[in-house]
Amino acid sequence: MIPTASLDHAATQPLLSPSPSSSSITPSDETEGQIKLTRHIEDTVLPETLPQGRNLSWSSAYILVISRVIGSGIFATPGSIVASAGSVGLAMLLWVGGALIAACAMVVGLEYGCMLPRSGGDKVYLEFTYQHPRFFASTLIAVQAVLLGFTASNCIVFGEYVLFALRIEPSEFSQKALALGLLTAITIVHGCFLKTGIRIQNLLGWVKVGLMLFMALTGLYVVLFRVRTPEGQPAEQILSWDGLWKDSNWGWGTLSTAVFKVSYSYAGIQNVNNVLNEVKNPVRTLKTVAPAALLTACLLYLLVNFAYFSVVPLAEVKQSGELIAALFFERVFGKSFGRTVLPLAIAVSAAGNVMVVTFTLARVNQEIARQGFLPFSRLFSSSKPFGAPMGGLIVHYIPSLLVIAIPPRGDVYNFILDVEGYPGQFAALATSFGLLLLRKKRPDLQRPYKAWLPAVWLRIAICLALVAAPFFPPKDGKADVGFFYATYAIVGIGIISFAILYWYLAFVAIPRWYGYRVEEETEVLSDGTSITRLVNVKNE
Repeated sequence: MIPTASLDHAATQPLLSPSPSSSSITPSDETEGQIKLTRHIEDTVLPETLPQGRNLSWSSAYILVISRVIGSGIFATPGSIVASAGSVGLAMLLWVGGALIAACAMVVGLEYGCMLPRSGGDKVYLEFTYQHPRFFASTLIAVQAVLLGFTASNCIVFGEYVLFALRIEPSEFSQKALALGLLTAITIVHGCFLKTGIRIQNLLGWVKVGLMLFMALTGLYVVLFRVRTPEGQPAEQILSWDGLWKDSNWGWGTLSTAVFKVSYSYAGIQNVNNVLNEVKNPVRTLKTVAPAALLTACLLYLLVNFAYFSVVPLAEVKQSGELIAALFFERVFGKSFGRTVLPLAIAVSAAGNVMVVTFTLARVNQEIARQGFLPFSRLFSSSKPFGAPMGGLIVHYIPSLLVIAIPPRGDVYNFILDVEGYPGQFAALATSFGLLLLRKKRPDLQRPYKAWLPAVWLRIAICLALVAAPFFPPKDGKADVGFFYATYAIVGIGIISFAILYWYLAFVAIPRWYGYRVEEETEVLSDGTSITRLVNVKNE
């Protein structure tokens, strides 16, 4: 274990980029000019730099968060959210509530990230907090990251909006072909051209923010100057107090799926936590980037929803599916401009989200491989040949490809949102409880940021509510995606159960049967990346 003095020193010193080595080096490891390489779990409290170096400035880190948060959700889900909520007022309230939920998640991520400034996010935090039973937390995170760490929904939206803009009748093949083409191109760019990929995703992120500002200002213009759009209605009829709450549906069973979709639209507020090894001044950057991005997203979401309701009739909003933004542009600017130029801009926005998600999840996969929890871990841990985590990108690409290519069209998009979000609530519970546990067990750890405890408890309560919510049936007994109302929860629990079974067989039952135990060994690859090998050691 690292002495307290070492922890104090590491936490208070500026986190500048050290030499390009990914090994953890503590002051106690240095003896007579020799450095002992170690990947002990306690070394997580020290900053670490991967061979590719620290390439992410404050603005790049901000784009990683804001472009992850503002994906296709605001362009695709408001229609289904209003359909579930029943009224404009309740729908807007859900968007504000989503920001509060995200803020509770943010403060937990800020304390963890500043305390353990390493790439990997929840993987690092859960491994550090729950070290017993051994390998349990690592296995749960690895299985969820591989099976659920896909980028499919925004690829699907990209294909939908491109076809809509080009006025091509969408077919299953064309939509999937565009989605897979986008995923493949981004994987190649991030895998072969590291700095170019960062520049492209920065550009797309700023384009996205500009697009949302344009939409918000358009909605304000329509209201302030009482512009009547084709087949529209005066905005004041809907935005009056009585109109705001008309037909509100307060049933929690029905609202829970809407809460998931709103929460998904804020998902990614901790995105930069996954890549802290590559962020300049990671602690200082993390403490400012996440709050700035959350405030930006909340304001833009409210203004864009206001624009939708000001222009598109409420009945049409509820029936719009994932094309509400396209309908908005068509009504404001006409079929030519509205159906072509701006929907293409939304497709570009979705592409920007895919870029930042791919960038960060590849790093998470690389960290899982470095810990020895993927086959061919040397290959997937290495940053060769282009100084980027090509192995992590491949691990991300395969499940994403399968999710896009195999399921049929229809309700897949909404179902994917639900399945992605549900198991994450268990990880959120574990990190929130873990934060409280570490406050008690490890007061020696330096915490440059301390979460407000009521926010942590509120996050726990919200996670418990969201875990239980799918099992409260809606009025008609069906979810709004055409499946049995608790299907996504059952699938999510099934994935977690599979991870627990895998851990028990791999690290408890089979080693006991054959008389060995699993131990960790540190190895350094030719590119300087340190990894952990899991080896079987015969019991004496």
